Amino acid sequence: MKNVLKLFGGDKVIWFLIVILTFYSGLAVASSVVSLANHDGNVAVHIIRHSSFLLIGWFIIYVTHLIPYKWFSVFAHLMVIIAAALLAITLMTGEQVNQAARWLTVPGTSVSFQTSDFAKLALIIFVARYLSRNQDEIRNFKKGFLPVLIWIMLICGLILPANLSTAAILFLSCMVLLMVGRVRILYLLALIAIGISFVMIFFVLASKSEQQNRTGTWQNRVMTYVNPEEGDNFQSDKAKIAIANGGVLGKFAGHSTQRHTLPQAYSDFIFAIIIEEYGFLFGAFPLVFIYLTLLYRAGVIVRKCDRTFPAFLAIGLVIGVVIQAFVNMSVAVGLIPVTGQPLPWISRGGTSLLFTSLAFGILLGISRSVEKKQDEAAA
Repeated sequence: MKNVLKLFGGDKVIWFLIVILTFYSGLAVASSVVSLANHDGNVAVHIIRHSSFLLIGWFIIYVTHLIPYKWFSVFAHLMVIIAAALLAITLMTGEQVNQAARWLTVPGTSVSFQTSDFAKLALIIFVARYLSRNQDEIRNFKKGFLPVLIWIMLICGLILPANLSTAAILFLSCMVLLMVGRVRILYLLALIAIGISFVMIFFVLASKSEQQNRTGTWQNRVMTYVNPEEGDNFQSDKAKIAIANGGVLGKFAGHSTQRHTLPQAYSDFIFAIIIEEYGFLFGAFPLVFIYLTLLYRAGVIVRKCDRTFPAFLAIGLVIGVVIQAFVNMSVAVGLIPVTGQPLPWISRGGTSLLFTSLAFGILLGISRSVEKKQDEAAA
């Protein structure tokens, strides 16, 4: 057993948390894909698909955690350039889903992926590298802050037209990272003002355009949340019914009734299905605790780091995952408007799950490198 555990370097608590999340994901998706089976009549296909993504995700985590974190610093600038190019191509030629160009198909194949998932990872790595290399000048607006500001606004601006919530989460993650990186509060406030202004200008221009766009969807979601009596609350109402049915102990695995009619029960609203089947005691509370513990363990890793890049990178990666998780859970319980964000590592497999596995792998790789240095120093 000890020999097997030695193969998995890094923070053992994080490994254990990923195992628990995997069980929740497998059980919840196996139950909630019944709504998809209503269309094609085959539950097994969707369960096998998701299980395959989980296996691939575990493979990515394991391989990535063996890669020294310095290599991500080496390719950070190239990654963010590629991300910007892919986002631009997606906006122009990407596959349209619900009036949003989010998916890009690999030429010559039927394989498609969301370029924003790659862009999120690339930008966090770039910002972490930039902060680590410019600590002496980061409090200077022109030399230190402006260069990273341009990249943040560019990447988030390219994501915004198709996916407002993803752009907002990435923007907020970068804000936290910049604050930890000793950027002046005045600059951060200015960045927030610029971001809000950019969104408002885009919304005004897009709403006046004759072409179909996402602004109408955003407006309907906000208005429905503000005035529930005047809008279509089908998704939110079904999620609240599922949560109410779950109560404290839940209805047990596979006994959800709302999974048949709740849209995106296997993705955006999977947290509601988990509560219906496992209750607050075995569903909601453990998941909230897991994501908070993940954040805490990242803090433990940061305190052990003797270099700034891995510390900034660990913070940025975990903050992005945790914010996305709490956005998803907040939507399910009706605290914020519908956003369309999946629950990290839990929702039905796709590019989001694979890039989340990359984030986990990098985090464990940082922890593994730190532990290796400590062992060498002790020896």
